Amino acid sequence: MTQEINNPLPSAFVAIDLATKASGFTMASDIQTCSLLKTLAASKPGGKFLELGTGTGLSTSWILAGMDSSSTLISIDNDEKFLDIAENHLSQDTRLALVLADGEDWVESNREMKFDYIFADTWHGKYLLLDEVLEMLNKGGIYIIDDMLPQPNWPEGHDRKAINLIKDLEARKDLVLTKQVWATGIVIAVKV
Repeated sequence: MTQEINNPLPSAFVAIDLATKASGFTMASDIQTCSLLKTLAASKPGGKFLELGTGTGLSTSWILAGMDSSSTLISIDNDEKFLDIAENHLSQDTRLALVLADGEDWVESNREMKFDYIFADTWHGKYLLLDEVLEMLNKGGIYIIDDMLPQPNWPEGHDRKAINLIKDLEARKDLVLTKQVWATGIVIAVKV
């Protein structure tokens, strides 16, 4: 067994990847994480999905590739330049709603919404508003975060934030979680 990804790439992946590189966006999820996102998405038929931090839509394309035709995905980002890349390549998918918004504003305005799958790939839902976002997760829902192993683009002191986040998640009684020292460092939790 190797870490090589042999699954077919989502149809828009190559075009989004090229546009991402041309845009200078450096925070895209790696392909191992994206493959896992697709696999986990397939476990939630008819699911309601939330992605906090669309970026350019690379991970979005993989989540969509794992979803069935009756599932829906809301993906939020606050950077119009990068969200436009996702819009250009993914907007034809009627299961997807791309939203240009500040993460905090969106979460605070939509706290009554419930999801079966949340990928928190930005500060909100991970380091900020963690309790509020986890309240949006249905029982049996999956919560996924990445970039929990030290990354070259982390600002000074960010390692402490990551350590504290893991401690907070491990202390919760409403989650069953697994930490994976793989890819960029993945945490997968299920709400109980």
